[in-house]
Amino acid sequence: MKLHRGHIFDVINAVFMIAFCATTIFPFLHLLSLSLSTGNVPLTQIHLIPPEFTWANYKKVLTNEFVLSGFVNTLTRTILGTALSLAATVFAAYPLAKRYFPHRSFWTAFIVFTMFFSGGLIPNYLLVKNLGLMNSVWALVLPGLVSAFSLVIARNFFMAIPESLEESGKIDGANDIVILFRIVIPISMPIIATLSLWMAVGHWNAWFDSLIYMTDANNQVLQVVMRRIVLLGTKDMMDLNSFDDPNLVVNPETIKAATLMVTIIPIVMFYPFLQKYFVKGVLVGSLKG
Repeated sequence: MKLHRGHIFDVINAVFMIAFCATTIFPFLHLLSLSLSTGNVPLTQIHLIPPEFTWANYKKVLTNEFVLSGFVNTLTRTILGTALSLAATVFAAYPLAKRYFPHRSFWTAFIVFTMFFSGGLIPNYLLVKNLGLMNSVWALVLPGLVSAFSLVIARNFFMAIPESLEESGKIDGANDIVILFRIVIPISMPIIATLSLWMAVGHWNAWFDSLIYMTDANNQVLQVVMRRIVLLGTKDMMDLNSFDDPNLVVNPETIKAATLMVTIIPIVMFYPFLQKYFVKGVLVGSLKG
C-alpha cells in the first residue's frame, strides 16, 4: 500500500514532536529523580527513578526560612500581579475594540510603539525609587502592569465578538459596563484564561526586578532564593548538618534539585486547569482598524 504524502508528513511530524517532547521531559524527570534520591547517588549517572528514595531533601528545603518567605512573596506577587494586570488589560482593550472610540488607530499604534522602545533600566529604577516603592510588592507589579502584546491580543479578540450581542444588551437598557461584565467577559474566557496563564507564569518566573528593587532578604521572591542556592551554594542558605537521620549522606546537588522542583511544580500544576480553554485557540491576527 502506497503512503500518501500527507501521511508521510504526519508520521515525520509525530516522530519529531515525540523527540522534542522527550528532550523537554527527560531533564525534568532527571531532576525529579535526583531530588528524591539520597546523598550518595552517583552524580555521573543519569537516573529517571531514584536509586534510594527519600523525602529528606524536600523537608530540608520546605523548612528553610528563606525558601518559605520567598514562596510567600512569589505567591503574593503572582496572585496580585495577575489579577491587576488582567483587569487593566481587559479594561483598556475593550474600548480600543470599539469602532466608535475616538482616534482608535492612533492609540493602538501608540501602544504598539512601546513594544519596540523603553526607557531603560536606570530610568525605571529611579522612577521606582522616587515613588517610594522599594522593598514593596508594588515595585514588582506596577512597572509591568500592562503588556502591550497582551493588550493587542485582547483587543483583537474583542473585535471579533459580534456587535449584535452588545446591541441586544443596549436594547434591554444595559450600559457599557454591564455589557462588559454580563456579556463580553463570559464569552471571552478563552482569551482571559490564556492571558491569565501568560501573566501568572511571567510573574512566577520573574526574578531580576526583585534582585534590583528588594534590598531586604525577607522580601526576595522564590526565584532569587533559588538562584542563591544553585549558583552561590547551599552552605550559605541552609544548614546541611541538621537532617533528622544522622546516617543520611548530605549532597548539595540533591538539595539544589529539590529547590528547583519546589519552584517548578506549583506553576506546572496550574496548566491543567486552563488547558480546556486553549483548545479553542487564541485569535492572533493582524492589527485591525
